[in-house]
Amino acid sequence: MLLRYPDRLPLTPRTPRITLGEGGTPLIEAPSLAAELGLGRLLLKFEGLNPTGSFKDRGMVVAVARAIEADSQVLVCASTGNTSASAAAYAARFGLRAVVVVPAGMIASGKLLQAQVCGATVLAIRGNFDRALQVVRELAARHSVALVNSLNPYRIEGQKTAAFEIVEALGAAPDVLSLPVGNAGNITAYWRGFREEQARGRVSALPRLLGVQAQGAAPIVRGRPVARPRTVASAIRIGNPASWEGATLARDESRGTIVAATDEEILAAQRRLASREGVFAEPASAAALAGVDRAVRSGWIAPGERVVLVLTGHGLKDPDAVRDELPPPIPVDDDPAGIARLLEL
Repeated sequence: MLLRYPDRLPLTPRTPRITLGEGGTPLIEAPSLAAELGLGRLLLKFEGLNPTGSFKDRGMVVAVARAIEADSQVLVCASTGNTSASAAAYAARFGLRAVVVVPAGMIASGKLLQAQVCGATVLAIRGNFDRALQVVRELAARHSVALVNSLNPYRIEGQKTAAFEIVEALGAAPDVLSLPVGNAGNITAYWRGFREEQARGRVSALPRLLGVQAQGAAPIVRGRPVARPRTVASAIRIGNPASWEGATLARDESRGTIVAATDEEILAAQRRLASREGVFAEPASAAALAGVDRAVRSGWIAPGERVVLVLTGHGLKDPDAVRDELPPPIPVDDDPAGIARLLEL
């Protein structure tokens, strides 16, 4: 990605052009869901196909490259999971130490395992993500370590490249871009990317941004921090977003909105994405579809509009979120004829 957009990222001649193969994720047509929702087109920007399974790799590669340039040896971050997995992978590949601070008992097992298997030092604190972020900010202020949360401006710069790819694929911006909002760096980054595309003359019209929070972790929707955020969508279980101001600016400038979806709506959307379109995304990603469903029913999205959903992470990041809702495999004898009768073939 650093080689693909060197003139559009904050790189210097000394910045190492590192990569794990991030970026270049597909924009997948979703015709069944588009028809159900009455949309002209529905497309899925599936960021779960990044190297560590989430969009975090886009920003992490830029943040880590600049950390290496500055001779940093230690990366630190707070995380609900995806940031820790990404930081750990890039640290392992490029010979750095990764220290991640997570809220105890509030991180999906798949994401925790990713950080651990890549050799990160994982510290679990009492408290939520917001407290974990306070801790790592204090560490970064007092010690010679590189903070790689989205407070790091290089993270946002890297994440904006997904907007470039959408424009390249469509030849224009969509009417609406829907994405989950947790720490709010991604909605900030997408808006920056689309604005830059407009400044370069590559698009004439900009999308309306539809940000989606979980109802139990919806500080921007409520207009105040949430002390104890709760949601099955662990990636957006954040009560006081670091990029709150950037998110509200993106919302207002784009004539967009930020809404809240219930856990039930989020899990139903996750199942619809998989059963209708064959795309398994983690719950936080599915919030983007839950938000579109609400926006269509309210009339905020009009029939025939072109909508892009940003699916921020792969469903295998958090299989526990859906496992209990699925039936177990059907026990059968190893008899083809019996199986055929069972299946009414």
